[in-house]
Amino acid sequence: MDRSLRGLINNKNGALFESEIIGGCMAYNLQERAFIEKTPEPFKVSKSLENGFFKGRFTSKSQPDFKGTLRNGLSIVFEAKYTSTDKIRADVLTENQMQCLEKHYKLGAITGVVTGIQDQFFFVPWKLWRLVYEQYRRQYLRPEDIQAYRVKFNGNVNFLDLKNGGKVERKEEYKIGD
Repeated sequence: MDRSLRGLINNKNGALFESEIIGGCMAYNLQERAFIEKTPEPFKVSKSLENGFFKGRFTSKSQPDFKGTLRNGLSIVFEAKYTSTDKIRADVLTENQMQCLEKHYKLGAITGVVTGIQDQFFFVPWKLWRLVYEQYRRQYLRPEDIQAYRVKFNGNVNFLDLKNGGKVERKEEYKIGD
């Protein structure tokens, strides 16, 4: 498959994954369990073109994709990453995203990476993600490495609800900085 087609497919899969996370955010908001929003992209339109097209540019470094507050008052900050391969690379986050997650983590927020690996979904705690190499001696995670963090899926990524019945907001590995 040529590179441009693979890029288009990856972009479409990523957009679908984010919409499934947004569906989870909306459900949690309706349940009054959490209010979590997608962080707007730092983007500015520089020129309008015909048929709804435009030219633009990014105006600052990207931040983690989602931020919000849980019913108990805890902040939650996470990045969203999807792959159609059998593993997720740890280096898919930008330096700025990692710095932001680290700062929020050290302040006690629930932090991590909500990831889709093919048809499985996980909320990997930042506490683990930041130490992938030290834990596994490699720069990627396979689904079997992170089954404890697998979350429920019902058309939406229910990232606060672990498949094993646990609730993310009750798990210490998602919060309490070093």
